[in-house]
Order: sequence, then C-alpha cells, then structure tokens
Amino acid sequence: MLSTVTVLFISYLMGSIPSAIWVGKIFKGVDVREHGSGNAGTTNTFRVLGVPFGITVFVMDFMKGFVPSFWLSALAFTLIDAPFNGPLAPPLWDVEAFLKISCGLFAVIGHMFPVFANFKGGKGAATACGMLFGVEPISISISAAIFVIVILVTKYVSLASMLSSFFYPITLLIMKYGLGIDVDGSIIIFSVLVASGIIYRHKSNIQRLKDGTESKVGSGNKKESEEEQPATAGAEV
Repeated sequence: MLSTVTVLFISYLMGSIPSAIWVGKIFKGVDVREHGSGNAGTTNTFRVLGVPFGITVFVMDFMKGFVPSFWLSALAFTLIDAPFNGPLAPPLWDVEAFLKISCGLFAVIGHMFPVFANFKGGKGAATACGMLFGVEPISISISAAIFVIVILVTKYVSLASMLSSFFYPITLLIMKYGLGIDVDGSIIIFSVLVASGIIYRHKSNIQRLKDGTESKVGSGNKKESEEEQPATAGAEV
C-alpha cells in the first residue's frame, strides 16, 4: 500500500513540473504567466513564444503523463503483493490497467493543480495525451496526428486539443468493437471521462472560438484584455 501511494505521489509531483514557466524563463527570459492569457500552459506558450518553444513544452508536458503511466505504474505493479491486487482495483478492472490509469491521472492532476505554481496550471490535454499513450499507444497516436493536423490547418491549439480528445474514445471503440482488438473496457470508460473533462475545461475557449476572438499559434505576447483574464485563469493546456 505504501509503495503504491508513494508512486502516485511521485506521479503528482512529476505532473506539477511547470514546463512552460521554465522554458519561457530559461530560453527567452519571459514569464508566460505575464503574457497572453496569463496561464502556464502549452497553449499560451505557443501563443507567446511561438511554435518551436510551444512544441518543446508540449513534449515536456507529454512526458509528464507518459512516464508515470508507463514506467512508474510498472514499478508499482512489481512492488504490490499478490494478495493486495484484489482490493487495489475496482471490480472487473485489470490491476495493471488500473495502475497505469491511476499514475497517469495523478500526473494530469499535478499539471492542472501544480504544487510548484500555486496550484494554478493548465487544462491537461498534453499531459493526458502522454498518459493515454502509456496506456494504449495506437489510438492516442491517431489523436496526436489529429492534434498536429488541426494546428497546421487552423493554428488553434485549443481546437486541436478538443478535437483530438473527442476522437480518442471513439477510436478505442472502433478498435474494440470494429476491429476486434483487445482493449480493456475500463480504459474506454476512463478515456470518455478524460475527454469530457478536457473539453469542459476548454469552455472559455469554445466561446472565444464562436466569437472569433481566440488567439492563434504565434499570435504574439500581447496581454489579453482585462475582461478575458478572469475567465481564462488556470485554463490552458
């Protein structure tokens, strides 16, 4: 039990690493929280620092989710005594899949509510992408491709995050019921919850997309209006 809690805590700390803040300050001498939407997330990094640094932060946030779900979960699995397997996971859940999801989820929570940044983080799309890649790589690779294509076509990171999240559970359903690929049902259920949460966290972006005021990649570091600041606080990827 203690080993599992320790691994989950490490996963949270890893998710709390403020990638956008570090990259902005180290390479550009800029605190992304003082520009754009004022959030320390991948989306705001793309807006404020441009594509190269946005990609750098995306990769870092991606790994914050991948390492816990793929590596730390494996460590936890080897440390758990067999008799504890039953009580550990909910009924009908595969224990290994449960650990992957749990470690990844704690990393996503860390990204959204980072202890190293006053518990004000992003929306978790990039970190959730890394977490889900560690759980099941094929379907999330498709979502990643959708993410890149949408950004290249529209320049909207928020739209790319939402569409890639939306299609992730759909891809899993097609794999399981259309192609006969073995996918644990718990992963599908959790993917729906994750996608729903990410899309919900983008509600302010959805409104700005409707209004035609959403910022695009590389749109500069101009501070958003005071009217938009409260609505977007803590709401980036």
